[in-house]
Amino acid sequence: MELFKAIDAGGLTHSRQVMVDRHLKSREINDPAVLLAMGSVPREKFISADLAGSAYDDNPLAIGYGQTISQPYIVALMIQKLNLKNTDRALEIGTGSGYQAAVLSKLAHHVYTTEIIDQLANESSERLERLGYKNVTVIHTDGSLGLERSAPFDKIIASAAARKPPKALENQLAEGGLIIMPQGGSHFQSLILGEKTGGVIDYKTMISVRFVPMTGAAEEL
Repeated sequence: MELFKAIDAGGLTHSRQVMVDRHLKSREINDPAVLLAMGSVPREKFISADLAGSAYDDNPLAIGYGQTISQPYIVALMIQKLNLKNTDRALEIGTGSGYQAAVLSKLAHHVYTTEIIDQLANESSERLERLGYKNVTVIHTDGSLGLERSAPFDKIIASAAARKPPKALENQLAEGGLIIMPQGGSHFQSLILGEKTGGVIDYKTMISVRFVPMTGAAEEL
């Protein structure tokens, strides 16, 4: 994927701040740490050069392979709901181009992120390393199966929708941990947030969303 390298960097920095003020602060994204993270990660570095001018529009953007990078507001909302701490070990399902993992890395101790498409996994791993996000580990695997070897995780976030939360992810969530993900089919999805207490996860439905479907074992749920 050809990456943005050299257009008006000053203009993009300004656009990033406008994005934070207009699309995040005005819509109840109020966690200072989340706002700082969203304002410091250059979204243009995670999309192709021809889309760089749209980097800070509040829209999802194509990243190839039939996948998208989520709109900034949804990224910020999901991350804010996780209430990340700098001691947390976070698991992300669906690395994509690596943007959300980069934002998560600003808030968590370490981010494990899984990507089922090998080309995207390789590209995002190289990109995140090159851009200096050292506390992110990208794994090419079926994310619906989680990452047993590194479990348990304090926080889990999924960037693809499943008809119901995969049992592997629920099992790999630490006691007291939070999981956030889109649930539903191709036509109707809801963002759900779950907290694990006494080994049981209690889910709450938040807002309607639209994500790409989770593939792999999740397709059989």
